[in-house]
Amino acid sequence: MSSSKTIGIIGGGQLGQMMAISAIYQGHKVVTLDPAANCPASKVSQVIVAPYDDEAALRQLAEQADVLTYEFENVDADTLDAVAELAALPQGTRLLRISQNRIAEKEFLTEVGVNIAPYRIVRSAADLVDYGDFSTKRVLKTATGGYDGHGQVVIKDEASLKEARQLADQAPCDCVLEDFVPFDKEISVLISGNGHDVTVFPLQENIHRNNILAKTIVPARLSAILAVQAEEMARKIATEIQLSGTLCIEMFVAGKELLVNEIAPRPHNSGHYSIEACNFSQFDTHILGVLGQELPTIKLHEPAVMLNVLGQDLEAAAAFVKEHPQAHLHLYGKEEAKHNRKMGHVTLLTEETDEVSLD
Repeated sequence: MSSSKTIGIIGGGQLGQMMAISAIYQGHKVVTLDPAANCPASKVSQVIVAPYDDEAALRQLAEQADVLTYEFENVDADTLDAVAELAALPQGTRLLRISQNRIAEKEFLTEVGVNIAPYRIVRSAADLVDYGDFSTKRVLKTATGGYDGHGQVVIKDEASLKEARQLADQAPCDCVLEDFVPFDKEISVLISGNGHDVTVFPLQENIHRNNILAKTIVPARLSAILAVQAEEMARKIATEIQLSGTLCIEMFVAGKELLVNEIAPRPHNSGHYSIEACNFSQFDTHILGVLGQELPTIKLHEPAVMLNVLGQDLEAAAAFVKEHPQAHLHLYGKEEAKHNRKMGHVTLLTEETDEVSLD
């Protein structure tokens, strides 16, 4: 039986909250760093209230912790490196730096040998001055800082081209111009590592609305051949970085081809179903992984659907759970319900995955 550890989590949002719950169930203590005293993780852990890049606060966290981890990518890697001698940081900062910058991410994925969409680097509006090819739709994304559709423009006509040129000049970093992939569906692979071994979750099919994940179906409705290829690609990436903790790899399915879209070095929104639907959740394996413990083989109990509950969905979610008492409702404890803000999720174990909706 392993001895109890103190785990320091940078970020106290819903992912930090669910990491903390898993760590507590495994007998560990949790300290979280977050700018908000009433963050979701405050319900289940001690909180150091400070900005994520506050070196003094990170030092305080590291001094209290045996192991450090993070719940999202926008953690300052240099500041983390500065405190790494005070506590173990099994994930390191290499993967963090790669996932923080779309250019670095694409270069890394190319080196690993997985397929990605064609792209080129755009440093300013001048790189788009002769652009006039609307036959191939493309999307301009800032190299850093974008999420849930922010920091990107789909170029399809003169009006959107003008918007893209403004983004290229106003962005505080370089941009990436990607060919818009006419994909059939989006999938993701969750994989957890302990530094030398990995375990893989069942393939997930993701449906987005307004660039925000709305629904995840597990297992993904995909051919066996593509499912094997997706897992092989995930294992290839995890091996290259000697993965510790949970990593999510998002992919496009385009005909008979899989293209890696992006990677997230942490548990992921699309993996929340695993809390009820699998023998171990993505948070369980993340904690086991960063502690260097042996990882279980993941088993799916039943097919499942996970629905995101945004600020405007709270009433619909309550009605859904009333109608489906076997559904699992998770509310994150955020005090203010805002439009498109992730307030919780619902998981339903069912064979009838198509019909499940909050609408």
